[in-house]
Amino acid sequence: QVYLMESGGGSVQAGGSLKLACGASRYTRASGCVGWFRQAPGKEREGVAAINFNGVTNYADSVKGRFTISKDNHNNTLYLQMNNLKPEDTAVYYCAADGPTTWAKCTLDPKEFGNWGQGTQVTVSS
Repeated sequence: QVYLMESGGGSVQAGGSLKLACGASRYTRASGCVGWFRQAPGKEREGVAAINFNGVTNYADSVKGRFTISKDNHNNTLYLQMNNLKPEDTAVYYCAADGPTTWAKCTLDPKEFGNWGQGTQVTVSS
């Protein structure tokens, strides 16, 4: 069993920044996409950003230019740098692994990822 653990969530004011981290005991498939997703109250889980084995990234339109996904393969850690946060970014953020293996941009469809962390709350106040 691979365990994913998110950290770095918290409460900030609009315009602030947070950096999320996701540590993994190991990745079952080093070639699979990994990504960040979020779920706000009463809404479906949505893709935020994903990165493939070769470092190609994909972002939701709502976060382009504000969020940056990166990974440290040596330490099996995935990051999400979030800048210029907005109240609509408030959600529980989840990291996910075991997505598709692709040379192209990863999908942001949560159904395509097979391993999930427990989530970390991000709250942005206006």
